[in-house]
Order: sequence, then structure tokens, then C-alpha cells
Amino acid sequence: MSLARTSPAPSRGPRVVVIGAGIVGCSLADELTARGWTDVTVLEQGPLPAPGGSTSHAPGLVFRTGPSRTMTEFAKYTVEKFGSLDADGLPCFTPVGGLELATTPERWADLHRKAGLAASWGVRAELVGPGRCRELWPLIDEGQVYGGFHTPDDGLARAVPACRAQMARARTRGARFLDRHTVTGIERDGDRVTAVVTDRGTFPADHVVSAAGFWGPVIGRMAGVDVPLLPLAHQYAKTAPLPELAGVNDPLAEASRPILRHQDRDLYVREHVDRLGIGSYAHRPLPVDPFAVPAFDDAAAMPSSYPFTEDDFAPSWEDCRRLIPSLRAAEIAEGFNGVFSFTSDGMPVLGESRALRGFWLAEAVWVTHSAGVARAVAEWMVDGRASLDLHECELTRFEDAQRSPAYVAERGARQFVEVYDVIHPLQPPDHPRPLRVSPFHVRQRELGAVFLEGGGWERPHWYEANAALAEGIEVPGRDEWAARHWSPVAAAEARATREGVALYDMTPLRRLEVVGPGALAFLQHMTTNNLAKRPGSVTYTLLLDEAGGIRSDLTVARLGPDRFQVGANSPADLDRLLRCAPAGVHVRDITSGTCCVGVWGPLARALVQPLTRDDFSHKAFGYFRAMETYVGHVPVTAMRLSYVGELGWELYTTADLGLHLWDTLWEAGREHGVVAAGRSAFNSLRLEKGYRAWGHDMTTEHTPYEAGVGFAVRMDKGDFVGRAALEALGPPRRRLTPLLLDDPAAVVLGKEPVYVDGVPAGYVTSAAYGYTLGRCVAYAWLPPLTAGSGVGIEYFGEKVPATVADEPLFDPEMTRIRR
Repeated sequence: MSLARTSPAPSRGPRVVVIGAGIVGCSLADELTARGWTDVTVLEQGPLPAPGGSTSHAPGLVFRTGPSRTMTEFAKYTVEKFGSLDADGLPCFTPVGGLELATTPERWADLHRKAGLAASWGVRAELVGPGRCRELWPLIDEGQVYGGFHTPDDGLARAVPACRAQMARARTRGARFLDRHTVTGIERDGDRVTAVVTDRGTFPADHVVSAAGFWGPVIGRMAGVDVPLLPLAHQYAKTAPLPELAGVNDPLAEASRPILRHQDRDLYVREHVDRLGIGSYAHRPLPVDPFAVPAFDDAAAMPSSYPFTEDDFAPSWEDCRRLIPSLRAAEIAEGFNGVFSFTSDGMPVLGESRALRGFWLAEAVWVTHSAGVARAVAEWMVDGRASLDLHECELTRFEDAQRSPAYVAERGARQFVEVYDVIHPLQPPDHPRPLRVSPFHVRQRELGAVFLEGGGWERPHWYEANAALAEGIEVPGRDEWAARHWSPVAAAEARATREGVALYDMTPLRRLEVVGPGALAFLQHMTTNNLAKRPGSVTYTLLLDEAGGIRSDLTVARLGPDRFQVGANSPADLDRLLRCAPAGVHVRDITSGTCCVGVWGPLARALVQPLTRDDFSHKAFGYFRAMETYVGHVPVTAMRLSYVGELGWELYTTADLGLHLWDTLWEAGREHGVVAAGRSAFNSLRLEKGYRAWGHDMTTEHTPYEAGVGFAVRMDKGDFVGRAALEALGPPRRRLTPLLLDDPAAVVLGKEPVYVDGVPAGYVTSAAYGYTLGRCVAYAWLPPLTAGSGVGIEYFGEKVPATVADEPLFDPEMTRIRR
């Protein structure tokens, strides 16, 4: 017998089964195998390479620019990756460019805003006049056009060839692709996935990824995991050959002119050699039941392709003929209604389920974003985090109230209707509302509250009852865009907070309870600040990921030796803590059963102190302290916190006592001129103090030192998640930078590009008019700049001068809070 030892076979990584070989599944297999996870099996119910899902009929449009930086980055990577791929000697991406037309003044203004977004996100783009639009697209009637938004690097992805190219590459690394395998079940052992069952055998798995497209809810049900998406049919038609296109395009390339978007009529147009393809979002929503869609049948039509409904398309066809006069003599040669996925907020659904560990979703993803999503999910699976911030896309982002089939259907259909609409960043959806209301809602309505919506909550933005207080306050006028969902009443509410006292409804802020013998040790490990303080202390701290990126910021009140109340941001924070909590530590969301009133302003103590027997003086009840007490008849947890930069408290109680708490405070506050104040004033005041908003000003892409919250990190407290990464950091190469607009009448709203020495150098995260300062305040991610440096913020095509400021801009000595 030989005594020689053989080397073990190199690790192929965990066993991964991907369900669905459309563009997402193929891209993911390529990305995983490129990272060394080569034990990858992709199961497909249809025949390869065109199995019959949405990928098989996708028109292939890739427009990168949008209000979401994350989605833009996904699309940028899709262009980069598919541009490097070829199949059968032909490229998988053709950079014909994109051209969005404006046929109304409102759209033309919005294209200026979109050009700003392109500059913010690093997309090459230009605004062009009607003549240039006609040069780019000779068939249009330039007399209807105000101008256009031209993105020369956008283009057409050839989805099925891109699948083939990535399949071939992944196979060389060890992946296998099995078609005609219909998934019939998902096996588990406790809370972990173990296998995928098909009609042709069972496939053991350590990780399962559902990339099944509009069949995602079907796979999800097998796994006991909710997949909140709505399949909808979308119309696409092709004309008969057009004489005007004869000989224009290479038959292999298919197109040479930019993809045309006529968003004022919910239309897009692309070339197919000598024909035009026309897609329409103008028709009524056509929902499809994913449980009723069969797999591919060789004898039948593609399952994702439904019969063309000509009556639905007729108005769009007339709109096309008006824009492209040569179509008046043309006919529609063929058409279909193609099925693809929408969510209630228009974003993908990504991430690992906590209910079934190892079961991942990569759903509601269009070809435009497919490669970028695949890279992010692969990074997440292999490295434990994605290099991009994904909070807008994570499956944990939805509240329970947003997961009902009725909600998903109604909001998903609305996303279809609004896909090409001009949407203001504050614009709330119309239905279903009201859904979630605080106990104070009835009083807010009596005071004329103007509600916006977030997380299903009705959130007062300002109160018309305060309109009289705004008289005599000089507030600069606003342009039509900035004036939407805004009122000068917000200035009166901000002044009342600075000079008197105001009540703020803070109920929608998430509250978690963490209890158990190991609660302190657990929270110490999970967060950056030192929580080992006596009961009654409140601490601002951060949740980091392993790379030092900011997952969230938290306010942690230690109410007892083993009992904590955590102020968090989103359902993802709850999910994170539940995933990591050790035995004996219990984490639960108490938001819906509780409520909160913020009582803030220099007269806050004068209002609250007579209502309680406890001492609310600064000496007895200091800043960042908590006390369980009574306000009138109501038991409350009072926390000495202020996110508006004024003296005051957050008062928490149970939901059943909330209305009584509000009425008690309101009645006691009459002699002090108390007002109710809304989110518009709140946002203005918090920016004057430089308080960050997670998800807007800082995300996992930013470290505490870049974001200006390094004070919440205690490196001397012991180990915590992300500590090692922070130790290895060099000097910050960018900073969250406070800016003051030079012109007292100027405003910006957020996401605008910031120019340094005439070159785009960053973008605005949050902005609001600072009524105390008499200037608009903007925070922006920029290279390190010294105070006093001048920059320009592009707002609807105009460069607005601004100056880098020292922070905090208001009350830097904190004398107003600590008194």
C-alpha cells in the first residue's frame, strides 16, 4: 500500500441551487463562480437558452439614470458587463444611446432635473434642443418637442445571448444548468434550507436562490417565504417594415438610433432593423396570477407572452403616429402582452429570508439592472455584504401592513401606471390610505394636518391651523417644483419650536424592546458606543457591518439592568437583531402598541413639569437620560432627547393612552402657546443642527468617520461588529459636508450634483430651508473641503452657489438643549 498522501480537492464552496435560468439566474451563476463558489446548479422549468420567462421577450432597453443611486449603479454595471460579452460573435450590448423627449413644459423641466441626477451618479448625458432631437431621430416631428435628454452610453441589451454567454463562462468554472426541471418543493431542516425538489429529482443545497421572475411567489410559497410582487402584462408591438428604415440598420446589429422614450404618453420605441418596436405603459393594468401561468410547452406559446389586446393599444398607436408622422401609413404587424414583475415601491426584492436561512430572493429584477443585482447578491452571499447600499431593495424593508396581497396588488398596479410619470420625491401614493395612524390622528385632522405617508404611516407635514402664525414671517417664494408638498406654515412651526413649545408626533419611529440576562453584552457587541451605563441612561450608537459601513443608527435607552428600548430606523434593524440575538435575549418590535410625542422648545419644561411629580430640572433629569414616570394620568417613558436642537423630551406610552397623553399636553400647553408641528419643520430644524438621517445621509457605503458620527464609536470598550475594519481605515477621502446656499431665496431638495471647480464632485443627500438661519441647508458627499470653500449645486440646470460651513450651524455650544 502506498503511504503517499493525496491533496484534498480544492473547495468548490457551498452547494448553491439557483431557481430560474433567466437573465438574473444566469448572471448570478456567473458572478458566484467568478468568486470561487463553483458548486452551482441552475434549475429551469423551460428549455434553454430561452425558457419562456420575462427574459425571453424582453425588449432589452437599458436606461441608467433614475432617482435611485443604487438602481443606477446596477444598470451601469449591466452596461459594463454586457458590453464585454459576446455570443456567436455578436456583442450582447449595443450602445445606441437613449433619447427621452419632452413634449410638455413639465417634462422638459423634469429632464433638467434628470440631467442633474445623471451628473450626481456619474452618467454621461446632455440636454438637447428640438433640432438635435431630430438629428438623432429623423422620423420624429420636432415641432412637438421642447427638447430631449440624451444619454449616449445607454443602449440595447440582447438578453438571451447574454444568458448564453454567461452560462458558457459559468460552466467552464463548474456550474451546471439543467432545463426542463420543474421545482415542486423546498426541503428544510428546522430553519435552514436543505434541498430543492423537482419533478426529475432532489438537489441538496446549502443556499437556494429564487430568481424565478414572476413565478417568484410560487417558489416562495413552497419555502414558506412571502414574495411581495405583482406580475403584470405590458404591451409590445412591432410595425410592418417601414420604407424610411430600409437600408438604415445592419440586420445583425438591429438598431443604430437611440432608444426613444415618449414618457408624456407612456411610450418607448426602438428599432428592429427596418421595423419599429413600441412598448406602452399607457394601458390599464393587466395583472396576472403567477400560480396560473404554466411552464413552457413546446406546442404552445411562450408562457410569459399573452395575446395582444388591440383595443388597449389603440390610443398609444395614435400617440405614436402623432410623434412619428411616417407611421400614419404603417400598420402593426404583430404584438403581445408580455408578463413581468412589479413591487409596491418599484424596487427589486433581494436578500436572505430569516424564516428560512439559506433561502435567498433575487426577484422583481428587469434586464436593465440584472447584472448589477447579480453582482450585489453574489457579494452578499460570498462576502457577507454587498459593496453597494441595498436598503431600498432588501426584502426586510416592507412593514407587515405592506405585505398583504391586497396592498401588493394595489400598489404594484399603481407602480405600472406611474412608471413614466413625473413623481415628486415627497409625493405620497393615494391608496390605500389611511392605513396606519397614530393615536393622535383624530386631533391632527381637527388641526388641519396635511399628511404625507411613510412606511404606511400617516405623517403630518404641517398643520393648516398654524396658518395665521405664518402671517408676517418672511419666507422666500419657491419655484413650482420646490413648492409642491410644502407650505410657509412650516416656517411658523419651526419658529414656534425655537421660541415657544411644539408637539411632534414621533409615533412612526421604530421602537424595539431588547430584554434578557445577556441583553447588554449582546447590544455591546452589535453596536459601536458604550452602553454599559447605569439604568436611566440613553446612548446614541451605530449598527455597523463587518466592513465598517453604517447599517443604521440607534438610540438605546437602558431602562433596567437587562431591559433596553431601542429607537431604530427600519424593519431591517429588527431583522438584524433577531438574526444575531443569542439564546435568552428577546427582541421584539413594540412600535404598533406604543406611541410617542416629542415636546420641544424653550418652554417645554414649563409645559411638562406641572404635569408630573418627578423633577424635570436639568440637574435632576439631564440630557440623554430616561425616566419612567407619569404625565397627568398617563404612565410614560420620558427620554431627554432632542432632534430639533431645543430643550425637550420624547414621551412614550401605550397606544391606548396616546390620545389622553396628547390632550393632557395640549390643554396644559395652551397658556404657553403650544402648537402642533409637522415633519417639514422637523426636517428643517434637524438639518440646522446637523443631525443625520440614516438611509439619506449615510448608509453601509459610509464609515462613521466619513459621515461625521465618529463620536458614537468607542474603540476602548471591547470588540464589536465592524471594529477591526475601522482600525484598518486610512484618512477619509470624502466627507458628509454641510453647505449653506449663498442666496437666501434659493432652495434645493436633495440628490442634486455638487460641482467643485466646475466639475461634478459629489451629490446632495438632504436639504431643507433653515428658517432660523435664513438660508437653505444642504448636506452633500464631497471630497474633504475647508470651511468657506465655494461650490455650485445644480438645480434644474442652474448652478446655485453654496459655501462649505462649519457644523453644527445652529447653537454649536448646545446651550439650548442643555438648560
